[in-house]
Amino acid sequence: MITKQEVEAHLKMVIDPEVGLDIHTMGLIREINVKDDEHIHIIMTYTTPMCPAGASIQDAIREAMLNLGVEHVTIEVTFDPPWQMPDALKVMLGF
Repeated sequence: MITKQEVEAHLKMVIDPEVGLDIHTMGLIREINVKDDEHIHIIMTYTTPMCPAGASIQDAIREAMLNLGVEHVTIEVTFDPPWQMPDALKVMLGF
């Protein structure tokens, strides 16, 4: 069975095209639910509700999951709570 850690590793390869960092490090992934080897549900957010890269990020997530062997990925986008930069990312960026 595919593990949550394997899913996270593949999500770390998905780069936000505007920021140039992976979506996992940016804290965009809220929840990963591995239902079985063929079905994964991901709850995520964007840095802003009007994120122009949202569709391309979702496409990249689906491609990453296909590379893992998962054909059925559902992606739920939420803004509750709004995105906040993770502390580790603040440190990495020098804030």
